[in-house]
Amino acid sequence: MAKRTFFVAGTDTDMGKTLVSAGLLAAANQQGLSTVGVKPVAAGCEKTEAGLRNSDALLLQQTASIKLSYEQVNPIAFESPIAPHIAAQLLGRRLDADRIAALCRGVMMQPADFMIIEGAGGWRVPLNNRQTLADVAKLLRTPVILVVGMKLGCISHTLLTVEAIVKDGLRLAGWVANQIEPQMSCYDENLETLKSMLSAPLLAEVPHLEACSAEKVASYIDLASLMTDQ
Repeated sequence: MAKRTFFVAGTDTDMGKTLVSAGLLAAANQQGLSTVGVKPVAAGCEKTEAGLRNSDALLLQQTASIKLSYEQVNPIAFESPIAPHIAAQLLGRRLDADRIAALCRGVMMQPADFMIIEGAGGWRVPLNNRQTLADVAKLLRTPVILVVGMKLGCISHTLLTVEAIVKDGLRLAGWVANQIEPQMSCYDENLETLKSMLSAPLLAEVPHLEACSAEKVASYIDLASLMTDQ
């Protein structure tokens, strides 16, 4: 069974969750740890001869040291790049937190040292009219790593997300500052404000990268605080 499992969330969509998740896996790989990564729900997939494929899920599959089938990495895939619950409704389907958590638990049985479960969008992305993706993390009782997209408004987005994570009874294991806007005004001041207001450790400050890879992101990540007992 996976020894250390983390749920990776973002302050919003397109904050770099996948690249950071892959970077975390690569950093663990470099320390000789066995790793596995999953993205249980993905919207925005391409049709292939093998079925629907999501580029984010493929990156996690390729980066992890334990090679799983695509269906294990991304069991719920939608072609349309829209909110997952709407994509499901259009197909006459219904997403359920308990089922998604059970799919994750199946992968958690892998003998991995380090496992990443990547969410979709922000913390309160709906699954149906009463559940959100946060309910999956709650059912799994996993510590959370928050990817903060450094842009105007990120302080409020971050504090609200952290407030929700804590309210849900989960522990913020750490956060990553990802500079998604290369010319963000007052970047240093925003970063210092977040560092002063968040008690969880800053795991990485990832600069804006034109040519980025999991290995490149890994070079900025400090896993030390994550490798203590949860």
